[in-house]
Amino acid sequence: MEQELDPSLPCCQHLVSAVLAMEPSECLISHARACGGGSITEQVQKFIWNHCLSTPGDFHAPYLRNFLKKLITQVEFDHGFVLDHLYELYAQYMTSFKDDSLGKRDARICKRISFLFPDECSELQSCPHSRVLVFPLRCSLNMLEGDTGCSIWPSSLFLSELILSRPQLFSNKSCFEIGSGVGLVGLCLAHVKASKVILSDGDLSTLANMKFNLELNHLNVETDMLQRNEDPSMVLHDALKLKCLYLPWESASESQLRDIMPDVVLGADVIYDPVCLPHLVRVLAILLNQMSLDFGRHSTSCKGLSPKIKHENGEHNHTDAVDRCYDRCKANYNDENSSRSKEAPMAYIAYVIRNIETFKYFLSLGEQAKLDIVDLTDSLKPVNLLSYMQSYNQASVKLLRITCSNIQSD
Repeated sequence: MEQELDPSLPCCQHLVSAVLAMEPSECLISHARACGGGSITEQVQKFIWNHCLSTPGDFHAPYLRNFLKKLITQVEFDHGFVLDHLYELYAQYMTSFKDDSLGKRDARICKRISFLFPDECSELQSCPHSRVLVFPLRCSLNMLEGDTGCSIWPSSLFLSELILSRPQLFSNKSCFEIGSGVGLVGLCLAHVKASKVILSDGDLSTLANMKFNLELNHLNVETDMLQRNEDPSMVLHDALKLKCLYLPWESASESQLRDIMPDVVLGADVIYDPVCLPHLVRVLAILLNQMSLDFGRHSTSCKGLSPKIKHENGEHNHTDAVDRCYDRCKANYNDENSSRSKEAPMAYIAYVIRNIETFKYFLSLGEQAKLDIVDLTDSLKPVNLLSYMQSYNQASVKLLRITCSNIQSD
């Protein structure tokens, strides 16, 4: 009797994870061939039936129908034998579901994003016992038709990998994300035990979908706007201080932003619209500069310490250079005021350059706002936890660390 494929094999994990994440059919076929040593054998088909298709649940039926069509076509092309179960399920999908559902702008699907931790990452604080971390996410079917906030973008996947790869940068810290979309970054921050997580978006429908996703992953969420005199620590849940915040960049007040007081600011694919960039930079400048009064009064020797690191001909170890600078600032600050220990806030922005002129405009605005923008793409690479995703290329995403260079003394 032919032995069944072991679901714990990396190739099998990749195939199942790709189906759960609704990767393109070509990706699934590639993983299926890898499981069969180059061909989609009956053993592989049985594995697909048992682990990917037999209990589809709330899978998007047209997606599975298209995958089945591609799978059957490939097996027949290779002169293989197609299991009757697969033929029957494909026939059921053909008669039960119509193509007109594909064009609905408001259609929502549930993708399950699986982070697969390799053996060498088993000691990571963020690595679960099973070495697989899965987040279900309701997202948009048509991201190119005005529903971008409910889509999963490459930079959010990159930031999520970074958080899970470098939990020490975010654990026990107050984290605030601008333009949080479906909430994946927030879920990863909660997993590594950030002390407080505030997610924000300027679109109410996106905010509602984000809250749904957080609750889908069993997190309690507060969803309202911070009032001017409201203490965020008093309105967030004790078990996990997590909140969704409606925050249009253009109308966010300085007092509202200063009430947030984050240690870390995060943003994924927020550098895309030239019209929005002045508002984005203003928000970043306020969030990163909110320690300037206290921090500057106690640390006059921090002036001029911001590292000017170039990414090609500058220092080779960007991370160490930045860390040395802010360790010195922190030490000076703590020497003057031993009752407080607070690092200057910093932002991590992941982005894909789609228009170089737009990116240069962002850099120009950042310089005017006295923000230090450092490229950490080469020195702070996350572990590849999404190796099964052929639609996502980690190398296409860049990473910036942004701090406020305008720390002034009285």
